[in-house]
Amino acid sequence: MTAPLTIVALDRATLPAQAFPFDFPHQLIEYPNTRPDETAERIQTADIVITNKVRLTAEHLANHPRLKLVAVAATGYNNVDTQAARQAGITVCNIPAYSSDSVAEHALMMMLALMRNLPAYQRDLAAGMWQQSPFFCHFGSPVRDLKGKTLAIFGKGSIGQTLAEYASVFGMNIIFGEHKHATTVREGYTAFDEAIASADVVSLHCVFNEQTRHMIGEEELKKMKPRALLINVGRGGLVDETALLAALKYGTLGGAGVDVLTQEPPVDGNPLLSARLPHLIVTPHIAWASEEAQGRLFATLAANINQFAAGRPQNQVA
Repeated sequence: MTAPLTIVALDRATLPAQAFPFDFPHQLIEYPNTRPDETAERIQTADIVITNKVRLTAEHLANHPRLKLVAVAATGYNNVDTQAARQAGITVCNIPAYSSDSVAEHALMMMLALMRNLPAYQRDLAAGMWQQSPFFCHFGSPVRDLKGKTLAIFGKGSIGQTLAEYASVFGMNIIFGEHKHATTVREGYTAFDEAIASADVVSLHCVFNEQTRHMIGEEELKKMKPRALLINVGRGGLVDETALLAALKYGTLGGAGVDVLTQEPPVDGNPLLSARLPHLIVTPHIAWASEEAQGRLFATLAANINQFAAGRPQNQVA
């Protein structure tokens, strides 16, 4: 009889509250969350580790003969040292494209709300300005249409392409921006500086690494149109948050929608959270988290583990 596999979930509280449908003998150990100093001890007896955002370093993965699979409960897997996993013979799998609709809709929602200055009008209503209007409406901030505007998308993966599909229905002109430091421009892409300068909306959907860190900073914000919008539902480090706040305060940017911050959760605070600006929307990293997307994530995570246990690994990244 095959011995049960020990499965350790390191940050179970980040996943839907339903039972895993594993179809093989197993022991499941679930921790709501795991601090960095707790990780090594908690994975010692694991055959399979489930992690959403808990980091697994080379030190964690080396000399760990029992560990066979790291199942990442997300699309991004930069929290796992995949090179160390390969060297140790540990399989790593992720969950591709489960949140494309959810994240794209969130980005589109932010674009619509900012283009039509919804937060500013909500503030005006709370202040009683419509009630005091001498006629039937209250003219506060400018209201603009998406139709005819240029949307520059950085990141041509599933989310970026889904957003392009949605935005095209609104009559937007879609361009995909090339990498910031690219020496050539690929077919179907627009040079980075040209995309930044020509866009009415810039939306970021690319990976975070040393090449993309602060890809939008003070210089890039200066190159954007004065009333352009910046949407970041990718990773917090893609944008220099101090430079973004300055651009919003001094009127060199029309608005910004942000679902991600450099530090998450922002336990040490963040300048964007205390800004209270009517043309800034901040949401707490929930663009991915529609009920439908979470259902797809959970089902694929369970399938990844079941398939691995059956000797048919899927969605491998290492």
